Amino acid sequence: MEGLEAPHRSATMSAQLVNSLRAHIESGRWPVGTRIPPEHVLVEQLKVSRNTVREALRALVHLGLLEARVGDGTYVRAASELESVLVRRASAAREEEIFELRAILEEYAAGLAAARRSESKVGVLRRLLAAVEEANRAGEMAALAAADGEFHREVVNAGGNGLLAEVYAYLGTALTATLRAVPWDPEAAAEHARLHVRLVDAIEAGDEVAARHIASSVVRVTRRSATRTPAGAGE
Repeated sequence: MEGLEAPHRSATMSAQLVNSLRAHIESGRWPVGTRIPPEHVLVEQLKVSRNTVREALRALVHLGLLEARVGDGTYVRAASELESVLVRRASAAREEEIFELRAILEEYAAGLAAARRSESKVGVLRRLLAAVEEANRAGEMAALAAADGEFHREVVNAGGNGLLAEVYAYLGTALTATLRAVPWDPEAAAEHARLHVRLVDAIEAGDEVAARHIASSVVRVTRRSATRTPAGAGE
């Protein structure tokens, strides 16, 4: 409105420091899981008071980016506020909900990947597919979960939707954990491997319908394995 001026505000030192530290975390300079420098080091490096540092760190703990561990220091818990919220929510979800979310996200993402395929993206998927197959042959669930997670994240990335890729990446910990907990099943592993190959073939061919169907089938196989009673259980 004419003649109406916005008030002039200057951010407090602690607020400025919160923004600075948040940017440092989001850039990956302090990776998730690492311990940040102690208070006295930050005070010395940043040339601010200890109270300013404490206020900023408390704010970042409240936002879920940092975690204070008594007697051990302060650790990076999440790279962004969105990641903090999604990881916390996913950790409280039922396994069934995790699988349903995977099916929704991965099915749509696979269709996008087929529609927006490129030779370079397909090449990356082929290389990651080889890593998944190697882990599959070894029968080590931890290695398989890690390789499978990276493969599916790249399928989502191949779709070119940055927001979808970001959400999926932030949920990756919970999604990968569901596979890590699945007991090794050679029959299911073989079917899983065949579906992965077919998925990359469909993406390379630009077949959106087939890609979406196969991606959904991959989740269904994993889900079936997770709910199957291991041999000898209850005996």
